Amino acid sequence: MKIDLTETNSSKINAAMVQARRDIGTPAVGMVLTLVIVTDEENAYDALKSANDASHEHPSRIVVVIKRASRSPRSRRDARLDAEVRVGADAGSGETVVLRLHGELVDHAQSVVLPLLLPDAPVVVWWPDGAPTDLAGDPLGALGQRRITDTYSCENPVGTLGSRAGAYAPGDTDLAWTRITPWRSMLAAALDQQALTVVSATVEGEGDNPSCELLAMWLADRLQVPVRRTLSSGPGLTAVRLATKDGDIVLNRADGGLATLCMPGQPDRNVALKRRDTAELLAEELRRLDPDNTYAASLKYGVSQLAAATPVPEAAAAEPAEAPAKAEPSKPAAKPAKKAPAK
Repeated sequence: MKIDLTETNSSKINAAMVQARRDIGTPAVGMVLTLVIVTDEENAYDALKSANDASHEHPSRIVVVIKRASRSPRSRRDARLDAEVRVGADAGSGETVVLRLHGELVDHAQSVVLPLLLPDAPVVVWWPDGAPTDLAGDPLGALGQRRITDTYSCENPVGTLGSRAGAYAPGDTDLAWTRITPWRSMLAAALDQQALTVVSATVEGEGDNPSCELLAMWLADRLQVPVRRTLSSGPGLTAVRLATKDGDIVLNRADGGLATLCMPGQPDRNVALKRRDTAELLAEELRRLDPDNTYAASLKYGVSQLAAATPVPEAAAAEPAEAPAKAEPSKPAAKPAKKAPAK
């Protein structure tokens, strides 16, 4: 069921939702959280579709905030709120409110959203694109226990990681980090199987993929070894190599779907490591509402090194495994390039 409301307010929207639930025979509210999506008209459809798919695992009240740009001084002065209420099959496993803010109301979106939040339920704020630098300081971000962004959609993804680290607050997270969860799990399991000491690491992937940078920073933070970032044609993250004295541990995914895990003294094995869509990533983030300390530590570790750790061409990846191990830990990207190949 869909209900269109023009020049309305939060009170009328709440009344419309109650009436719609009664009309379809579900007066009870069985939702576990409120998901606030801050986006624009261009990205609203895709974001709402992903949220509806994720709601099958996390029944939610989804509030979509679309700030409409005004073209004339008169329209910028006139504040107007239009809304669309969706319940039942049109709203996944919860209910959806699409808010379109006009004029001066654009600068006061939090006053419209606050009365629509579920009482005594967690609030998650998601920016599919165009997120502010200070998430917790944003008026809408301040409403949420968790704040989700996607650095991959930024103009300068790698540079944005530094800004995110500088303004980090407990509860911030990023879908670029969520994308590497299977990689982190697989690498941790590989190191648990064998008592090997990692002396250096290499992360290979596309140049403007923040997930590659985050994985490199995670490895550097957890293993305290030099980590080098190299380029590939993708798709996304393609390979991770952990150098040990007994041989390399290699997790290689060349096609974006099936990966190969190579470990010293063991046969190669194929592992499923497919690229996940936004709905799956969002559903994973909604499973936890506490601060992600591992993400925070990895993000802050790489802030001072992002500028120095310039990705090197693929040809440099053919250097001996011993070269990165001899590099100074403070300059993991610059030193290996100066080493002569072993004779």
